[in-house]
Amino acid sequence: MKIVFLGTPDFAVPVLKAIHGSKHQILAVVTQPDRPVGRKAIITPCAVKTCALELGLSTLSYEKIRLEGVNDLKALNPDIMVTCAFGQILSQEILDIAKHGVINVHASLLPKYRGSAPIQYSIINGDKETGVTIMQTGLEVDSGDILMQSKLEIMPEETAGELFDRLSVLGAGAIVSALDGIERGEITPVQQDHSKATHVKMIKKEDGVIDFNKSATDIKNLIRGFNPWPIAFTKYEGKTLKIFKASVLDKSGVAGEVLSVENGITVATANGAIVLEEVQLEGSKRMSAKEFLLGHKIPVGYRF
Repeated sequence: MKIVFLGTPDFAVPVLKAIHGSKHQILAVVTQPDRPVGRKAIITPCAVKTCALELGLSTLSYEKIRLEGVNDLKALNPDIMVTCAFGQILSQEILDIAKHGVINVHASLLPKYRGSAPIQYSIINGDKETGVTIMQTGLEVDSGDILMQSKLEIMPEETAGELFDRLSVLGAGAIVSALDGIERGEITPVQQDHSKATHVKMIKKEDGVIDFNKSATDIKNLIRGFNPWPIAFTKYEGKTLKIFKASVLDKSGVAGEVLSVENGITVATANGAIVLEEVQLEGSKRMSAKEFLLGHKIPVGYRF
């Protein structure tokens, strides 16, 4: 089939590569416009555009595809369009361009975790499994019919970044299978059970603040779910202390109180204790808690 691919971040790169390596033809790759990146605000193409150029594919970029891209997409006359973390809402006019419509690679088992941060919330909420859904795109976000789902187990110590990488590979395999099945007329769309839909909000940096009045397990899941961004944090002597890794310990005390500094920084929670194992103080480098304690004498009884 002739395909227009729409995607932006790293997550979509394996999906693009998988389609490019299949029997299907990519007519063009649509991405978000180049953006300033880093402290020097250097104008930089997104990961998908960089990959597309390396593959020798034609690229298009629009600030608002609904206003600027309709005629270009119609002129391409694709059989189907594929989106993966594209980052813009498509109009009905765009959804109707291709014979087979638009399908999307979504990193959750819909109807669970509709929205922009399904990978993070699957870890934050302590789920044991997740997966990818290939779905028919409609006007309402992540509400279209399910075409295919692939599952995988979430590892106990896995971070959102690690799960992100595994799901992107899983999505790459699933999209090619879905495209082959659609071409052969072998896939039957299944309507989502909208009564079971859960919606997750866009994550902000301030969402990463650690509340020691929660359980140690919940805090550990937050730390895993916010790694590599925006990173869970607490405050130490007025500065932000980022937490990259932690473990749960069966100890009790007043929530937020330091119980031990022998093997990491052990802090009491509402249920159990959390051992802070890898940290970064504002203005300093990332290091193990043992290294941190060499330069910062945190007394037992200190309250975070």
